[in-house]
Amino acid sequence: MEKVNTSLLKKRKLKNSIFHVIIFLSTIFGVIVLAFLLFDIFKKGIPWLTTNFFRNYPSRFPKKSGIYPALLGSIWLIVLTAVIAFPVGVGTAIYLEKYAKENKFSDFIKLNIANLAGVPSIIYGMLGLTVFVRALGMGRSILAGSFTMALLVLPIIIISSQEAIRSVPTSIEQASYALGTTKWQTIRGVILPYSFPGILTGTILAMSRALGEAAPLVVIGALSYVNFAPKSPLSAFTALPIQIFNWSAMPKVEFQYVAAAGIIVLLVILILVNGTAILLRNKYQVRMKD
Repeated sequence: MEKVNTSLLKKRKLKNSIFHVIIFLSTIFGVIVLAFLLFDIFKKGIPWLTTNFFRNYPSRFPKKSGIYPALLGSIWLIVLTAVIAFPVGVGTAIYLEKYAKENKFSDFIKLNIANLAGVPSIIYGMLGLTVFVRALGMGRSILAGSFTMALLVLPIIIISSQEAIRSVPTSIEQASYALGTTKWQTIRGVILPYSFPGILTGTILAMSRALGEAAPLVVIGALSYVNFAPKSPLSAFTALPIQIFNWSAMPKVEFQYVAAAGIIVLLVILILVNGTAILLRNKYQVRMKD
């Protein structure tokens, strides 16, 4: 009996070791491919990162092409998306966690929110085209794009906010009720401040996803060539991913280098956004511990 158990244990350890090796090699392969891609992008794009590149408008001449309208359009888009999605997402999470009764209907809502987080982004583009661009008459504007991207990131914000709210210890919540506070006072004064680092992290990471999405914006009709800067939420616009895609499709080889420069700008912005999420999370976590 002992020999059988020893043999079975050896087989399991061997399988475990093989699995670890496969996972390790897969990870190394992905890292190596990514390193080659980044090296190629930076090699092509860095010489084109000049001040004119940030100030100029797109042009049919590679050396005169710039990223200014796309950069401004992305800033407009991400700010309006955050303004729309953040209060709705956090409010929905509060309702589902603290006000909604535990029944089949609330379970159905939670299940569908989780499913929506995995829906392909182009589906949200089709929804935005039907509802915001055509039905509500917003046209192919920044506002329509912001509402579409808000729908895209809303499930992520709701789920991350729910997890952050659940992480609040029950003892702290009960202590607040023991002092005679109402449910809303407890949520506003105890639960939200305690869960704010997680909510903020999830929201910023959701915004970074919206910043890199191109498919929904293509569907709702964001322009591929813009020779003007957007001035209001109702202006036509383009965004960094669309502008990069447009450059990469140009026949001239030099536009590949311009596209690489645009990719570097987008990568830097995404790294800064994610870095901001980490810094803010650590800052508020330390403050809560104090």
